[in-house]
Amino acid sequence: MSAQLIRGAVLGSPISHSLSPVLHNKAFELLGVAGRYEAIEVQSGGLTEFLRERGCEFDYLSLTMPLKEEVLEISEALEIEIDELSSRIQSVNTLIRTSTGWSATSTDGSGFVKALANGGYDHFDSVLVLGAGGTARAVAGALDAIADNVTIMGRSVRRNAAIASCFTKLTPEFLPWDDQIDLRSFGLIVNTTPSGAADLVADNIPSKVDGLLFDVLYKPWPTLIARRWSDSGGKVIGGLELLLYQGIDQINLVEPLGLKLIDEQLRLSLINTLR
Repeated sequence: MSAQLIRGAVLGSPISHSLSPVLHNKAFELLGVAGRYEAIEVQSGGLTEFLRERGCEFDYLSLTMPLKEEVLEISEALEIEIDELSSRIQSVNTLIRTSTGWSATSTDGSGFVKALANGGYDHFDSVLVLGAGGTARAVAGALDAIADNVTIMGRSVRRNAAIASCFTKLTPEFLPWDDQIDLRSFGLIVNTTPSGAADLVADNIPSKVDGLLFDVLYKPWPTLIARRWSDSGGKVIGGLELLLYQGIDQINLVEPLGLKLIDEQLRLSLINTLR
């Protein structure tokens, strides 16, 4: 890793909408770190070629869809060391270059927990996760330590086994997708579905709610479900907070003394930059 300049990038497709370059470059500026971070379009099936041809240019890489699972498929061929967490949730969002290759992990779960903690939340009796894809698996792995009961409501039962394996302590309950579900029985609802997928659920939100909604999306914002939840009196945490804290954890893996020293002023500077 270069002592002169930290080089990072976010890879995925489509990638032009990503706010990660804004976050990481601003963090470097505020910390007085010499660094440069960019967004690079890498389509499905292209990660192997990118790492072989350009990997040496970077100290760390952030992965977004569709590469979070693809990296697991190529790890043996490229000698990428996958940590236990990423193996369990079958998702990677961070590659750190080492002297022998790459180490892989996920900061999505830790970022999720820290975003909750910043809002004053550290434990839930009952949680509903909307969706059962890659982000839901990262959330599930994190909820295992901070929830008593977790229910997953997804659109396909084929994903149930994969998300169940993310838990080491809890046994989740699975529900078929139901636009009419009463969300008031859950202390936390986590929406991990793509934009628009939960709109019918949003249309059926009661006029008065008092739980917490965490929507992992940040663009477009607010989502319909976030707006309806807020209008009904519920509290909302949005995807910008998740982006912030998972990015902080990524930088900490590269620069151990960096954002571990984050204070509220620095956090506000970063989140205001993202907005």
